Amino acid sequence: MTQITYPGESAEYRAARNALLAEELALRAHIEAVAAQRRALPPGGNVPEDYVFERIGANEMPEKVAMSALFGRHTTLILYSYMYGPDRDTPCPMCTHLLDSVNGAATHVGQRASLYVVAKSPIARLVAWARDRGWPNLQFASTAGNRYTADYFAET
Repeated sequence: MTQITYPGESAEYRAARNALLAEELALRAHIEAVAAQRRALPPGGNVPEDYVFERIGANEMPEKVAMSALFGRHTTLILYSYMYGPDRDTPCPMCTHLLDSVNGAATHVGQRASLYVVAKSPIARLVAWARDRGWPNLQFASTAGNRYTADYFAET
């Protein structure tokens, strides 16, 4: 790519662009090395308890469900801790922005893993917010009544 030039570009621009490309390639190599370190991590700590969450179940009724049951048919469970506690008037805008995108990917993720958005707000409040946002693909579970958010530093 260092031999490519665009019409009318200066030699100074090309030199700076080539230097930037070299830095971008080095950055990408570093990101790959860090990702390899992450993949090589040993197993983390055991989950201290089978937390009980609340979700919307059959007949659109709230139900209690153990964390172990959230896995469903998968061996991987992804929990996204949504900053939307009962004391907040509205959820975190950055979390909401991210979940706008995750909603579209959720059906694809669901082919390989179970994905739940968890927050300390009551389940009815979470589901109402999801409906207002137009998030039909996300599953929600309330952590109200368990220690999950405290144990995993998702309360502050």
